[in-house]
Amino acid sequence: MSLAAPAELPRAFAAAWAARDAEALAALFAEEADFVSLTGGAAEGRAAIADLFAAEFAGAFARARLVTGRLKLRPLGPHAAVVLQRFVLSGLTHADGTDAGRIGALFAATLSPTAQGWQVVAAQFVAEA
Repeated sequence: MSLAAPAELPRAFAAAWAARDAEALAALFAEEADFVSLTGGAAEGRAAIADLFAAEFAGAFARARLVTGRLKLRPLGPHAAVVLQRFVLSGLTHADGTDAGRIGALFAATLSPTAQGWQVVAAQFVAEA
């Protein structure tokens, strides 16, 4: 899935997350994108990103919900943009299945336009301090 504009990323990301759709999340990324997840997992390439999300939805994020917070969009000329999206995640679980509470998280993504539209070329999803 490509985006008509970088500002569409947070809504598309949250919708795919709510559907637990690892393939739809990965489709937001360019074929050779890099991603570091909240769990510390790193993936190179769209297929590996899909696998990482699928594993996380089967584990720590099985019941996780995202609530969208503040968005900061920084255009870097016509060929790149940075999106900083704050989320609150709830429904997280520890490895033993107990509730891990909720956390604030920041999704930081660099996007670039392609022939099909804007795609994430690199992103990190990190817990806020």
